[in-house]
Amino acid sequence: MKALVQRKYTFRPVFFNSLHSQPSGPSQMKLKILVGSMTHTADHVAQAIQMECADLARPVEVEWMDGLDIHVFDAEKAADTLFLVCISTYGEGDVPDNAQMLFHSLDAQARFLGHVRYGVIALGDSMAHSQTYGFGGKRFDERLQDLGAQRLGDICFLDSSDGTLPEAKGAQWCRAWLKAVLEQVSAPGAAGSGS
Repeated sequence: MKALVQRKYTFRPVFFNSLHSQPSGPSQMKLKILVGSMTHTADHVAQAIQMECADLARPVEVEWMDGLDIHVFDAEKAADTLFLVCISTYGEGDVPDNAQMLFHSLDAQARFLGHVRYGVIALGDSMAHSQTYGFGGKRFDERLQDLGAQRLGDICFLDSSDGTLPEAKGAQWCRAWLKAVLEQVSAPGAAGSGS
C-alpha cells in the first residue's frame, strides 16, 4: 500500500474574504485541523474550511495525521488551540490508515486531556455502510472524551451518499461552529466550559 505523504500547511491571508465582514479583531485562537483520510476527501474538506474560516481563527492549520501521536495534544502545544478532527471511515468502521498511529496512541500512551477543546467532522457513506456510518469520527470522539477532552458542539456528519458537496457543507458547518465556539470560549468565566 502506498504511504500517504504527511503535509502541513498554514494559511495566513493577506486580504479578508470579501464574502465576510471584517471582524473587529482577529481571534487569538488557532484552529488545528487533524486530517485522517484514505481518498483525500477529508483533506479537501479541511482545505475548504481553511479558506472559509481564515477570518475567524489565526492561523488555520491543516495537518495530516500521518506520524502523529498523543503528543499533538500536549498542553504547551494546545494552548489557545481549537482542534478539529476531520476524518473518514474506512472498511467496517475503522479509522483510516494514516490515523491509526494517533488513534492507538490514545490508548497506549493514555493521559488526561482536559485542556483539549475540539470538534469532529465524520465523513462516511450511510447508504453503503449504514451500520458503521461515521465511525471514524465517532471512535475518535469517544476516545478523546474518555481522556477528558472537551468536545464543543455536535459532531458534523458528512454523508457521501446525500448528493451534497462535502467541502461546501463542511466549510459551512465549521464557520457556524467556530463562531459559536469562539463566543463560548471568550465569554467571561468560560475557562473549562464544555458543550
